[in-house]
Amino acid sequence: MKPKIIIICGPTGVGKTSAAIKLSQKFTGEIIGADSMQIYRKMDIGTAKPTRTEQADVPHHMIDVTNPDEQFDAALFAEKADHIINSLISRGITPFIVGGTGLYIKALMHGLSRARPAAREVLKRLKNEAEKYGSDDLHRRLSECDPKTAEKIHPNDTFRITRALEIFEVTGKPMSAFHDEHQFSEKKYQALKICIMTDREKLYKRINQRVEKMIEDGFLNEVKMLLKKGYSPDLKSMQSLGYRHMAEYISGKISWEQALDTMKRDTRRYAKRQLTWFKADHEMKWFTPDQIERMQNEIEIFQH
Repeated sequence: MKPKIIIICGPTGVGKTSAAIKLSQKFTGEIIGADSMQIYRKMDIGTAKPTRTEQADVPHHMIDVTNPDEQFDAALFAEKADHIINSLISRGITPFIVGGTGLYIKALMHGLSRARPAAREVLKRLKNEAEKYGSDDLHRRLSECDPKTAEKIHPNDTFRITRALEIFEVTGKPMSAFHDEHQFSEKKYQALKICIMTDREKLYKRINQRVEKMIEDGFLNEVKMLLKKGYSPDLKSMQSLGYRHMAEYISGKISWEQALDTMKRDTRRYAKRQLTWFKADHEMKWFTPDQIERMQNEIEIFQH
């Protein structure tokens, strides 16, 4: 029998944390975060990390595991999460995998071979070209050789643009082709997959409110602190939702109104992409955030 885990996923801002805490308390569980941004230390407000109170209510894992300038990927997530799951199950604790990063969840379920090491000299040259000609120029080049990947990467995201161009230069194949070829093996776990969703209008309203709350909580100062500590705005972590927008405002590239409007818009677009990913998984069971009792019933059936 494969170990049993419970997955709680859904788009950003839908209320996964709150539901997961209630369910974990009910079923003697602990939470393993499946969020590609909450892994970073010092990045708290913009990643909507569970609060100290929430983390005290139920033990959380895979939060604050790496620094913003360190490499981290789905394969490394799966490797670390596997150890935690085995430890929890051996102690009779139910693992709840909670987050919105679909690739992390898929890598955990099936395993994922890590990508080949980057060709550092090529990356260095591309980075110099980005500094000389601007990331827009590199993004145009990427659009020509790998339009599928270019569409998914923001023109200011130098880290991901240079990585995609490096893959094309060294292998002669676009990054999108490698993504299409990912070999996911047989499932490692028996999983109950719960996806939380509300109607789009409500979700977008929640996202807008969340952005405003982040600002109230001092998000701008958090980004200023990271920049002051020497974390480059070109880092993969600093090019993420919210951090990119705040950094562009701080550097004077955009106005405050533009920063807030584009941050809300880009977060809504991200939520839409997350939903597309989860809808492609036919094992997913769908619930609204307030259907906790229905989720409990589903978990009870799954566990017996």
